[in-house]
Amino acid sequence: MPRGDDPLTNLPELLEGAKVTVAASFFAILLGTMIGTAAGVAEKSRLRPIRVLVSVYVSFFRGTPLFVQILVIYFLLPAIGLDIPRFTTGVLALALNSGAYISQMISGAITAIPDGQLQAARALAMPRRKIWRRIIVPQAFRLILPPLTVEFSSLVKNSAFLSVIGVVELTRTGQQIISVSFQPTQTWVVVAMMYFVMCFVIGLMARRMERATSAQAFR
Repeated sequence: MPRGDDPLTNLPELLEGAKVTVAASFFAILLGTMIGTAAGVAEKSRLRPIRVLVSVYVSFFRGTPLFVQILVIYFLLPAIGLDIPRFTTGVLALALNSGAYISQMISGAITAIPDGQLQAARALAMPRRKIWRRIIVPQAFRLILPPLTVEFSSLVKNSAFLSVIGVVELTRTGQQIISVSFQPTQTWVVVAMMYFVMCFVIGLMARRMERATSAQAFR
C-alpha cells in the first residue's frame, strides 16, 4: 500500500510494480517467441490451410489494438471455462500479440538465409526436418536477436495496458499511489523515468547484440 504523499517515499512499492512489469514482459517474450517461431515456420508450409490460418492470426493481432486484445482474452477465457490468474491472462495476451510480430521476423530471417546452404543440404540427402532444425532455425534466431530485444522493450511499455485488468504492475501501482497521495504529476514523472531506465538498459543490450551479430557476419 502507498506510504505517503511523496512518490519517492513510495519507491519500494513502485519497484515491486516494476518487478511485475519485467516478469510479465519476460514471460511474454519467451512465450511469444515460441508462438512466433511456430507461426513463422508454418507460414512456409506447403499446406495452404495452414498458411491461411497463420495469415488470419497475424492479421488479427497486428490489425487490432493491444488494449482491446487484452480485454477480449480476459473476458473470453472465463466464458469458455478457463479461470486463470490475471497475471497469466495478461502474459498470454502480450505473448499472442508479440508472437504475431515475431512470426514476421522469423519469416524474413528464413528468407534471408542463402539458398546455397539449402541446396547443399538437399544434395547431401538431408531430411527436411533436419534442415529446419540444424540449418534454418538456428540461423534465423541469430538474425532476429537484435529486433527481438527491441520487441522485449516494446513489451515492457505495452505491459502498462495490463493495469486495465487489475494486474498490479508499475502503472497500476502508480495509479494506487495517486489515489492516496493526490500527486499525479510527481508520481507519473517517477513512473515514466522507471520505464525509461528499463527500456534504456534493454536498448543497450540490443545495440550490443547487433554489433556482435554484425561482427560474426563479417568473419
